[in-house]
Amino acid sequence: MKKLLAVLLALVLIIAIAGCEGKSKTTEIGIIQFVEHAALDASREGFIAALKDNGFVDGENIKIDYQNAQGDSNNLSTISDRFVGSKVDMVLAIATPAAQSIASKTTTIPILATAVTDFESAKLVNSDENPGGNVSGTSDMNPIEEQIDLLQQIVPDAKRVGLIYSSSEDNSVLQAGIAKEIIESRGLEYHEVTVTNSNDVQQAAESLMGKCDAVYAPTDNVISSAFPAVYSASVNAKIPVICGEENQVTNGGLATLGINYYNLGYQTGLMAVDILKNKADISKMAVQKPDNFDFAINGRVAEEIGIEIPEELQQYIIAE
Repeated sequence: MKKLLAVLLALVLIIAIAGCEGKSKTTEIGIIQFVEHAALDASREGFIAALKDNGFVDGENIKIDYQNAQGDSNNLSTISDRFVGSKVDMVLAIATPAAQSIASKTTTIPILATAVTDFESAKLVNSDENPGGNVSGTSDMNPIEEQIDLLQQIVPDAKRVGLIYSSSEDNSVLQAGIAKEIIESRGLEYHEVTVTNSNDVQQAAESLMGKCDAVYAPTDNVISSAFPAVYSASVNAKIPVICGEENQVTNGGLATLGINYYNLGYQTGLMAVDILKNKADISKMAVQKPDNFDFAINGRVAEEIGIEIPEELQQYIIAE
């Protein structure tokens, strides 16, 4: 009887082990987001939607671990260590600081980044065409020259252009440098103020408004997270702000020709699908650029600052 019981227990153990071996590991995707604001949130939503539309559903056949660093570099490092330690199968990094943090921790986990302006200058890839490592994704480089064109179209008498951006973000410094060159090439002056965190934005915006006829704000995570302060300074001084992206316009900027961040995130999600379904080699996946740009004009802000929108642009008004 004892021998029979031992044999039965052994069979049960063998079956249990076989059952465990037969179960496939759920694919785990870590999402590390630098800070919470509408543009970055939209890119995350687009990424998840692309996965779902292609059969990868959180809680069913994949597990998504979303972590937000709240703009803190120490949090980025902690989250990155956690993802590497738990051996996630893939990481989505949203914004340049998030991508730089996780890329510094692993050379093996595939990292798709989005809302990164320039992958090469951020030292995330060898080149956009041939990344050569474990990082690729989608760039949110703006059509900066066209945005300055828009500024001059809406404020044709502008002679002095203000710039406000974060000096701690490589993507913002890059955009500001390009904008300065364009502004000077048009025979205009520029005045700039920089910030290091969201607490600096209100004072910086207020100090800038008295020195310029219009302001240009590139895509910038610190500025975007505190854009109501920019809006308040703009309305009080009756100075228009031309923005790097639509969510800044929604939060009180005047106008943009910019990126749809949901679509950009969706584009990144399709890259993830290619890796998950087709075993695509991320080291050979070229960094992708946005497919198109959209006008957006805040009609309510135009009224508040006393700007008349040219007739040819009125079809793009999104808020009255």
